[in-house]
Amino acid sequence: MNDILHIVVPCYNEEEVIENSIKVISEKLNQLIRSNKISKKSKIVIVDDGSKDNTINIVKKLQLKNKFLMIIKLSRNFGHQFAMYAGIMETRKNVDMIITMDADLQDDINAIDDMIDEYYKGNEIVYGVRNNRDNDSWFKRNSALVFYKVMSFLGGEIINNHADFRLMSKRSLEELSRYEESNLFIRGIIPKLGFQTSKVYYKRLDRKAGSSKYNLRKMLGLAIDGITSFSIKPIRFIIGIGIIFSFLSFIYLMYVIISYFRGADVVNGWVTIIALVCFFGSFQIFCIGVIGEYISKIYLETKRRPKYIIDEIIE
Repeated sequence: MNDILHIVVPCYNEEEVIENSIKVISEKLNQLIRSNKISKKSKIVIVDDGSKDNTINIVKKLQLKNKFLMIIKLSRNFGHQFAMYAGIMETRKNVDMIITMDADLQDDINAIDDMIDEYYKGNEIVYGVRNNRDNDSWFKRNSALVFYKVMSFLGGEIINNHADFRLMSKRSLEELSRYEESNLFIRGIIPKLGFQTSKVYYKRLDRKAGSSKYNLRKMLGLAIDGITSFSIKPIRFIIGIGIIFSFLSFIYLMYVIISYFRGADVVNGWVTIIALVCFFGSFQIFCIGVIGEYISKIYLETKRRPKYIIDEIIE
């Protein structure tokens, strides 16, 4: 018992909620320390992902009188996954476990107690899993369902209804640090670590203020990153479709040749030919796009650019 816990909270333009969030998380840390579940050295790690509003100034003022607060300020906006990764990697040496969660506190703070209990039972990774999506819009609820089904079909090891609310032990964090790819999809990497895992189910709460930073464009980008980072099945799917279409084209060619020698009017097939040209042309463009996505991943990996750059750390 009394292991050191860091709660890593990535932030981007969260001035409307950050003060209350830090207050609530600090109260939770105090409660856990009093119940002898975690060490007094435990911290809240706020990772500012290049916020353009007043978020970092608010956090700095709170840090002056909050003994739990540690700040990692990134030099610019690197994205949610990279900000979370920065917080994990920069503090992993001084902890026994880390919990990651979003600044909006839609993830139930009280689930942390159960996560820590699971950790002391020997689980290296504890996933926070939503038990319902009642407070999501119809589009978000169904798009998430499609995403999980597609990832499962393509062979991705991803935990249904789990985002980034999780506990990781020091051991699992060290193994995570060995994954050096630039195209980070942490939700897909962590299940591949193995180790003993557990799940804690909770009800996701409504956002108290502000708005979600994950718009449709970012959600689609995350989905594409997840699929192309962990599966080559789309490429194999294209190969299979190409073989099928080649076979069908050969049959159609035989049909045209036979019709010609039987004296059929070839002009009658003009609509069919145009339709086939348009269809195959658009499908070829789609296939080139999929292949290009994979090639772009290779291109980015070969550059070996840093995943994040730290402007300052305030402890």
